[in-house]
Amino acid sequence: MVPLPILALAVASFGIGTTEFVIMGLLPEVARDFDVTIPQAGHLVSGYALGVVVGAPIVAMATAPLPRKAALLALMAVFTLGNLACALASSYEWLMAARVATAFAHGAFFGIGAIVARNLVPREKRTQAVSLMFAGLTLANVLGVPLGTALGQAFGWRSTFWAVVVIGLAAGAAIALALPGGMPGTRGGLAREFRALGRWPVLRPMLVSTLASVSFFTVFTYIAPFLLTVTHLTPGGVTGALFAAGLGLTVGNLAGGWLADRSLMRTVLGSFVGLIAVLVAFALVAPFPVPALAVLVLWSGLAFALVSPLQVWVVEAASDAPNLASTLNQGAFNLGNAMGAWLGGTALTLGAGYAELPALAAIVSLLGLGLAATAAARPLWSSLAGNQGRS
Repeated sequence: MVPLPILALAVASFGIGTTEFVIMGLLPEVARDFDVTIPQAGHLVSGYALGVVVGAPIVAMATAPLPRKAALLALMAVFTLGNLACALASSYEWLMAARVATAFAHGAFFGIGAIVARNLVPREKRTQAVSLMFAGLTLANVLGVPLGTALGQAFGWRSTFWAVVVIGLAAGAAIALALPGGMPGTRGGLAREFRALGRWPVLRPMLVSTLASVSFFTVFTYIAPFLLTVTHLTPGGVTGALFAAGLGLTVGNLAGGWLADRSLMRTVLGSFVGLIAVLVAFALVAPFPVPALAVLVLWSGLAFALVSPLQVWVVEAASDAPNLASTLNQGAFNLGNAMGAWLGGTALTLGAGYAELPALAAIVSLLGLGLAATAAARPLWSSLAGNQGRS
């Protein structure tokens, strides 16, 4: 049974995930309402991601002295008010500003929430607790985004943001009632937090997080045209495939948390090895709908199996000052989102086909595997050196 405090965090992450991704399904309505092109409306997606990257360190520093429950409630207030501003936006520029302001709460909420979730359970269940919190984010892709898109198409795009406001209010009330107090903020000042960020053991998992996200979004950003032109699915088939992928990433996220509590580094390394193999297979079977769908689901699951282990790896590497590191790792993920979209888009612009994107993503995953392996290899080398010294 999911503990109530973690369930409250999952409800909040569901709302945050919905507002982040649902805009993709509402671009035609937003573009028509504000008389802008769909590519211009698409900047609302990248604007949000930029808000997460820029806002993560700023908000982390602002909330550092607060008790963690108070910080989470303040961030939910920013999130809810930001979505209220989106619903009331009278111009494209206002909507963009509201999206960026809303995004400022994103990185800090997941960063602080991950620390809170792992501290609410015994040590052997910490990564599972983080994955349960992130399950709200994955379920947003399965339920929140399609339902929000359908609501916006039926009653206007503003109705979707009004619905997210209700979710934000419910999540804030759940956090206020379910989360225990007595969790202090940063002790020892922010200087220690910044010193922790300068250590390679902390920077390394952040870079691995970025590479994992780059690999995923190199393909996933263009998954709809990929499935239409390479796999030759119908538009309805693409919708079904994306729903199946959402289920895959939800299961993968939970499985990654369960496995990482048994061996964090083996889970990270094994997930990367699986990703490389599956991406190569994706490139080979993409023209064939049934195997392509199976590989799509497996790929989604392996990609999200990395999310909670990487978050916990960062927190444990910066155990003396985890707040800023945990929050900035969310910025690292979102930076990877933008870089992956850019990498895939650049490859397409230079003449690559959609079918070649999985191979490009596999190369990025290989870089992530190599970087993660350096952390796993160090204890082995230290052990060997110690044995030689004793012999």
